[in-house]
Amino acid sequence: MLRALTILPALALLAAAPLLAHSDSPAPLSEKAQKALAGRTAGKPVNCVQLNRIGSSTIVDETAIIYKQSSSLWYVNQPDQGSCNLLRPRRTLMTRTSSSQLCGNDLVSVADLSSGITYSACGLGKFVPYRK
Repeated sequence: MLRALTILPALALLAAAPLLAHSDSPAPLSEKAQKALAGRTAGKPVNCVQLNRIGSSTIVDETAIIYKQSSSLWYVNQPDQGSCNLLRPRRTLMTRTSSSQLCGNDLVSVADLSSGITYSACGLGKFVPYRK
């Protein structure tokens, strides 16, 4: 009985290890996203971007969205869960926000304009600036 009691705290610590190891750092970018960002340098992640400064957005794959502010400054957003299977090239992002900013934890709806289908939404993560 005493042996079982000494093992329980160790098991509880092992169970909590994934929670303790959690990091706010984004997951590594997919090969496709890395290729799209070739020649650009990543900066410090930010929580929000000004919507009126974003000229366009591109879904790279289920792990990355590129928001283009200018030819020299792009922001990469990885969904808050690391990926969102609704994100696919040729689909469109629909953004509704009550402020002038798009922020991590905001939801973006995903639609296929050619078929008229609106899918569910993906939660955004932090925005990482990439400069050329």
